[in-house]
Amino acid sequence: RKTGTVDIIKHEDDKTVSNLLFDYKKIKRLIILNTKITEKCLKTDLTVDELYIETSQQDLVEEFKEMLKKKGCEIYLKKGEGHWGQSVSEFGLALTLCALRQIPMAIENMKSSHQPWDYNLKYDRNGKCIRANQFCDSIDFTSGTINNKKVRVVGAGNIASRYASFLSFMGAEVKAWDPFASDPCFHRSHSERVYHLEDLLEDAEIFVPMVPLTDGTRGLISSNHLQKLPKGCLVIMVTRAEICDTKALYERVLKKEIFLAADVFDKEPLPLDHPLFNCENTVLTQIGRAHV
Repeated sequence: RKTGTVDIIKHEDDKTVSNLLFDYKKIKRLIILNTKITEKCLKTDLTVDELYIETSQQDLVEEFKEMLKKKGCEIYLKKGEGHWGQSVSEFGLALTLCALRQIPMAIENMKSSHQPWDYNLKYDRNGKCIRANQFCDSIDFTSGTINNKKVRVVGAGNIASRYASFLSFMGAEVKAWDPFASDPCFHRSHSERVYHLEDLLEDAEIFVPMVPLTDGTRGLISSNHLQKLPKGCLVIMVTRAEICDTKALYERVLKKEIFLAADVFDKEPLPLDHPLFNCENTVLTQIGRAHV
Protein backbone atom coordinates (compact mmCIF):
# COMPACT_ATOMS: atom_id res chain seq x y z
CA ARG A 1 0.00 0.00 0.00
CA LYS A 2 2.98 2.32 0.51
CA THR A 3 3.61 2.27 -3.24
CA GLY A 4 0.04 2.84 -4.40
CA THR A 5 -3.49 1.49 -4.50
CA VAL A 6 -3.96 -2.27 -4.24
CA ASP A 7 -6.89 -3.81 -6.15
CA ILE A 8 -7.94 -7.42 -5.61
CA ILE A 9 -10.08 -8.67 -8.49
CA LYS A 10 -12.19 -11.78 -7.92
CA HIS A 11 -13.73 -13.45 -10.94
CA GLU A 12 -15.68 -16.34 -12.36
CA ASP A 13 -13.77 -19.24 -13.93
CA ASP A 14 -14.45 -18.13 -17.50
CA LYS A 15 -12.84 -14.72 -17.08
CA THR A 16 -9.48 -14.00 -18.69
CA VAL A 17 -6.72 -11.56 -17.85
CA SER A 18 -7.68 -9.30 -20.77
CA ASN A 19 -11.30 -9.09 -19.55
CA LEU A 20 -10.27 -8.24 -16.03
CA LEU A 21 -7.68 -5.61 -16.86
CA PHE A 22 -9.48 -3.62 -19.58
CA ASP A 23 -9.50 -0.45 -17.43
CA TYR A 24 -5.79 -0.65 -16.74
CA LYS A 25 -3.03 0.73 -18.95
CA LYS A 26 -0.24 0.96 -16.43
CA ILE A 27 0.26 -1.33 -13.45
CA LYS A 28 3.25 -1.35 -11.17
CA ARG A 29 2.88 -4.86 -9.76
CA LEU A 30 0.62 -7.59 -11.12
CA ILE A 31 -0.06 -10.96 -9.48
CA ILE A 32 -2.08 -13.44 -11.55
CA LEU A 33 -3.41 -16.56 -9.82
CA ASN A 34 -5.23 -19.24 -11.84
CA THR A 35 -6.59 -16.82 -14.43
CA LYS A 36 -6.62 -17.74 -18.09
CA ILE A 37 -4.20 -16.18 -20.55
CA THR A 38 -5.60 -15.86 -24.09
CA GLU A 39 -4.37 -14.64 -27.48
CA LYS A 40 -6.08 -11.32 -26.73
CA CYS A 41 -3.80 -10.87 -23.73
CA LEU A 42 -0.79 -10.94 -26.05
CA LYS A 43 -2.15 -7.97 -28.00
CA THR A 44 -2.94 -5.73 -25.04
CA ASP A 45 -1.28 -2.35 -24.45
CA LEU A 46 -0.80 -3.29 -20.81
CA THR A 47 2.57 -2.47 -19.25
CA VAL A 48 3.68 -3.85 -15.89
CA ASP A 49 6.76 -3.12 -13.79
CA GLU A 50 6.71 -6.45 -11.91
CA LEU A 51 4.83 -9.71 -12.56
CA TYR A 52 4.20 -12.93 -10.66
CA ILE A 53 1.97 -15.55 -12.29
CA GLU A 54 0.88 -18.95 -11.04
CA THR A 55 -1.36 -21.13 -13.15
CA SER A 56 -1.74 -24.71 -14.34
CA GLN A 57 -2.28 -23.44 -17.89
CA GLN A 58 0.35 -24.83 -20.26
CA ASP A 59 0.01 -22.65 -23.37
CA LEU A 60 0.51 -18.88 -23.93
CA VAL A 61 1.88 -18.21 -20.44
CA GLU A 62 5.50 -18.01 -21.54
CA GLU A 63 4.51 -15.82 -24.50
CA PHE A 64 2.66 -13.49 -22.11
CA LYS A 65 5.69 -13.24 -19.86
CA GLU A 66 7.98 -12.56 -22.80
CA MET A 67 5.70 -9.80 -24.11
CA LEU A 68 5.78 -7.97 -20.78
CA LYS A 69 9.49 -8.61 -20.35
CA LYS A 70 10.18 -6.80 -23.63
CA LYS A 71 8.36 -3.80 -22.16
CA GLY A 72 10.73 -3.75 -19.21
CA CYS A 73 8.72 -5.92 -16.80
CA GLU A 74 10.62 -7.89 -14.16
CA ILE A 75 9.32 -11.46 -13.87
CA TYR A 76 9.38 -13.15 -10.46
CA LEU A 77 9.61 -16.90 -10.28
CA LYS A 78 8.45 -19.18 -7.53
CA LYS A 79 11.45 -19.69 -5.24
CA GLY A 80 10.49 -23.15 -4.09
CA GLU A 81 8.31 -26.09 -5.04
CA GLY A 82 7.35 -27.04 -1.51
CA HIS A 83 3.98 -25.37 -1.29
CA TRP A 84 2.14 -28.44 -2.66
CA GLY A 85 4.12 -30.93 -0.57
CA GLN A 86 1.98 -31.16 2.54
CA SER A 87 -1.32 -31.11 0.64
CA VAL A 88 -0.42 -33.80 -1.90
CA SER A 89 1.34 -36.08 0.58
CA GLU A 90 -1.60 -35.89 2.99
CA PHE A 91 -3.96 -36.70 0.16
CA GLY A 92 -1.79 -39.70 -0.67
CA LEU A 93 -2.18 -40.85 2.92
CA ALA A 94 -5.95 -40.35 2.72
CA LEU A 95 -6.18 -42.44 -0.46
CA THR A 96 -4.07 -45.14 1.17
CA LEU A 97 -6.43 -45.38 4.14
CA CYS A 98 -9.53 -45.32 1.93
CA ALA A 99 -8.16 -48.14 -0.20
CA LEU A 100 -6.87 -50.26 2.69
CA ARG A 101 -10.20 -50.09 4.54
CA GLN A 102 -12.32 -49.68 1.38
CA ILE A 103 -14.17 -46.82 3.02
CA PRO A 104 -15.92 -45.48 -0.13
CA MET A 105 -17.30 -48.95 -0.87
CA ALA A 106 -18.57 -49.33 2.68
CA ILE A 107 -20.42 -46.01 2.46
CA GLU A 108 -22.11 -46.99 -0.79
CA ASN A 109 -23.13 -50.40 0.59
CA MET A 110 -24.61 -48.82 3.71
CA LYS A 111 -26.98 -46.81 1.52
CA SER A 112 -28.67 -49.90 0.12
CA SER A 113 -28.36 -52.63 2.77
CA HIS A 114 -27.93 -53.35 6.47
CA GLN A 115 -25.51 -56.13 5.60
CA PRO A 116 -22.47 -53.93 6.36
CA TRP A 117 -23.58 -53.89 10.00
CA ASP A 118 -23.09 -57.67 10.24
CA TYR A 119 -19.51 -58.20 11.38
CA ASN A 120 -19.64 -62.00 11.47
CA LEU A 121 -17.04 -63.75 9.33
CA LYS A 122 -18.34 -65.17 6.05
CA TYR A 123 -17.07 -68.40 4.46
CA ASP A 124 -17.59 -70.09 1.11
CA ARG A 125 -18.58 -73.76 0.65
CA ASN A 126 -14.95 -74.82 0.91
CA GLY A 127 -14.49 -73.13 4.25
CA LYS A 128 -12.46 -70.24 2.87
CA CYS A 129 -13.07 -66.90 4.51
CA ILE A 130 -14.60 -64.57 1.94
CA ARG A 131 -14.92 -61.54 4.16
CA ALA A 132 -12.43 -60.07 6.61
CA ASN A 133 -13.14 -59.19 10.24
CA GLN A 134 -14.34 -55.76 9.28
CA PHE A 135 -16.69 -55.30 6.37
CA CYS A 136 -14.61 -52.62 4.72
CA ASP A 137 -11.51 -54.81 4.55
CA SER A 138 -10.93 -57.08 1.57
CA ILE A 139 -9.14 -60.42 1.57
CA ASP A 140 -8.33 -60.08 -2.14
CA PHE A 141 -6.11 -57.00 -1.79
CA THR A 142 -3.79 -55.41 0.74
CA SER A 143 -6.08 -54.35 3.58
CA GLY A 144 -6.28 -53.65 7.29
CA THR A 145 -3.99 -51.32 9.19
CA ILE A 146 -0.90 -49.53 7.92
CA ASN A 147 1.12 -51.05 10.75
CA ASN A 148 3.66 -53.63 9.46
CA LYS A 149 2.71 -53.09 5.81
CA LYS A 150 5.54 -53.26 3.28
CA VAL A 151 5.38 -49.84 1.67
CA ARG A 152 7.62 -49.20 -1.32
CA VAL A 153 8.02 -45.61 -2.51
CA VAL A 154 9.57 -44.36 -5.74
CA GLY A 155 10.97 -40.97 -4.84
CA ALA A 156 12.36 -39.23 -1.77
CA GLY A 157 11.66 -35.61 -2.59
CA ASN A 158 9.31 -33.02 -1.17
CA ILE A 159 6.12 -35.08 -1.50
CA ALA A 160 7.46 -38.63 -1.29
CA SER A 161 9.55 -38.04 1.83
CA ARG A 162 6.57 -36.53 3.66
CA TYR A 163 4.35 -39.45 2.66
CA ALA A 164 7.02 -41.95 3.73
CA SER A 165 7.35 -40.23 7.11
CA PHE A 166 3.58 -40.46 7.69
CA LEU A 167 3.50 -44.20 7.03
CA SER A 168 6.70 -44.87 8.97
CA PHE A 169 5.18 -43.11 11.97
CA MET A 170 2.11 -45.37 11.65
CA GLY A 171 4.26 -48.49 11.80
CA ALA A 172 4.84 -49.40 8.16
CA GLU A 173 8.07 -50.87 6.86
CA VAL A 174 9.02 -48.23 4.30
CA LYS A 175 11.67 -48.59 1.62
CA ALA A 176 12.37 -45.93 -0.99
CA TRP A 177 14.38 -45.47 -4.19
CA ASP A 178 15.60 -42.15 -5.52
CA PRO A 179 19.05 -41.95 -7.16
CA PHE A 180 19.10 -38.16 -6.89
CA ALA A 181 18.17 -37.76 -3.22
CA SER A 182 20.74 -37.38 -0.46
CA ASP A 183 20.87 -39.73 2.52
CA PRO A 184 19.22 -37.21 4.90
CA CYS A 185 16.06 -37.37 2.75
CA PHE A 186 15.70 -41.02 3.74
CA HIS A 187 16.77 -40.47 7.34
CA ARG A 188 14.15 -37.77 7.92
CA SER A 189 11.37 -39.96 6.52
CA HIS A 190 12.54 -43.04 8.46
CA SER A 191 12.67 -45.06 5.26
CA GLU A 192 15.29 -47.56 4.18
CA ARG A 193 17.18 -46.56 1.06
CA VAL A 194 17.44 -49.09 -1.76
CA TYR A 195 19.73 -48.60 -4.73
CA HIS A 196 17.80 -50.42 -7.44
CA LEU A 197 14.20 -49.70 -8.44
CA GLU A 198 13.59 -53.41 -8.98
CA ASP A 199 14.22 -54.02 -5.26
CA LEU A 200 10.94 -52.26 -4.44
CA LEU A 201 8.67 -54.44 -6.52
CA GLU A 202 8.42 -58.10 -5.64
CA ASP A 203 7.38 -57.81 -1.98
CA ALA A 204 5.41 -54.54 -2.21
CA GLU A 205 2.08 -54.54 -0.40
CA ILE A 206 1.66 -50.81 -1.09
CA PHE A 207 3.51 -49.41 -4.11
CA VAL A 208 3.75 -45.63 -4.45
CA PRO A 209 5.34 -43.97 -7.50
CA MET A 210 5.70 -40.41 -6.19
CA VAL A 211 7.99 -38.32 -8.37
CA PRO A 212 7.28 -35.23 -10.51
CA LEU A 213 6.80 -35.60 -14.25
CA THR A 214 9.91 -34.68 -16.22
CA ASP A 215 11.52 -35.92 -19.42
CA GLY A 216 13.54 -38.27 -17.23
CA THR A 217 10.61 -39.69 -15.24
CA ARG A 218 8.04 -40.06 -18.02
CA GLY A 219 7.36 -43.81 -18.27
CA LEU A 220 9.80 -44.49 -15.42
CA ILE A 221 7.58 -47.30 -14.10
CA SER A 222 7.44 -49.60 -17.09
CA SER A 223 5.17 -52.49 -17.96
CA ASN A 224 7.89 -54.89 -16.79
CA HIS A 225 8.02 -53.16 -13.41
CA LEU A 226 4.25 -53.30 -13.00
CA GLN A 227 4.11 -56.98 -13.91
CA LYS A 228 6.47 -57.73 -11.03
CA LEU A 229 4.12 -56.28 -8.42
CA PRO A 230 2.53 -59.11 -6.39
CA LYS A 231 -1.13 -59.89 -6.82
CA GLY A 232 -3.23 -57.93 -4.38
CA CYS A 233 -0.80 -55.01 -4.23
CA LEU A 234 -2.22 -51.55 -3.62
CA VAL A 235 -0.92 -48.82 -5.97
CA ILE A 236 -1.19 -45.15 -4.93
CA MET A 237 -0.96 -42.41 -7.60
CA VAL A 238 -1.07 -38.71 -6.63
CA THR A 239 1.66 -36.88 -8.55
CA ARG A 240 1.39 -37.51 -12.30
CA ALA A 241 0.03 -40.59 -14.05
CA GLU A 242 2.51 -40.43 -16.95
CA ILE A 243 5.38 -41.55 -14.71
CA CYS A 244 3.83 -45.01 -15.15
CA ASP A 245 2.95 -47.09 -18.18
CA THR A 246 -0.75 -46.43 -17.58
CA LYS A 247 -1.88 -48.96 -20.19
CA ALA A 248 -0.09 -51.76 -18.33
CA LEU A 249 -1.27 -50.39 -14.96
CA TYR A 250 -4.92 -50.23 -15.98
CA GLU A 251 -4.77 -53.70 -17.53
CA ARG A 252 -3.70 -55.25 -14.22
CA VAL A 253 -6.40 -53.28 -12.40
CA LEU A 254 -9.10 -54.41 -14.84
CA LYS A 255 -7.96 -58.01 -14.37
CA LYS A 256 -8.48 -57.48 -10.61
CA GLU A 257 -4.85 -58.33 -9.94
CA ILE A 258 -4.01 -55.09 -8.12
CA PHE A 259 -5.90 -52.26 -6.44
CA LEU A 260 -5.56 -48.67 -7.68
CA ALA A 261 -6.14 -45.55 -5.59
CA ALA A 262 -5.50 -42.59 -7.88
CA ASP A 263 -5.99 -38.87 -8.17
CA VAL A 264 -4.17 -38.52 -11.51
CA PHE A 265 -4.81 -40.21 -14.85
CA ASP A 266 -3.45 -40.43 -18.38
CA LYS A 267 -6.50 -38.51 -19.66
CA GLU A 268 -8.04 -35.74 -17.61
CA PRO A 269 -10.90 -35.32 -17.09
CA LEU A 270 -11.28 -39.08 -17.01
CA PRO A 271 -13.93 -40.07 -19.62
CA LEU A 272 -17.27 -40.90 -18.02
CA ASP A 273 -17.32 -44.28 -19.76
CA HIS A 274 -13.81 -45.21 -18.64
CA PRO A 275 -13.71 -48.89 -17.57
CA LEU A 276 -11.96 -48.03 -14.30
CA PHE A 277 -15.26 -46.62 -13.03
CA ASN A 278 -16.74 -50.12 -13.18
CA CYS A 279 -14.02 -51.67 -11.03
CA GLU A 280 -14.57 -52.41 -7.36
CA ASN A 281 -10.80 -52.45 -6.85
CA THR A 282 -10.36 -48.71 -7.34
CA VAL A 283 -10.67 -45.48 -5.41
CA LEU A 284 -10.73 -42.67 -7.95
CA THR A 285 -10.81 -38.95 -7.17
CA GLN A 286 -9.72 -35.63 -8.62
CA ILE A 287 -9.97 -33.58 -5.43
CA GLY A 288 -6.30 -33.20 -4.68
CA ARG A 289 -4.99 -33.28 -8.23
CA ALA A 290 -2.31 -30.75 -9.00
CA HIS A 291 0.35 -30.27 -11.63
CA VAL A 292 3.28 -31.28 -9.49
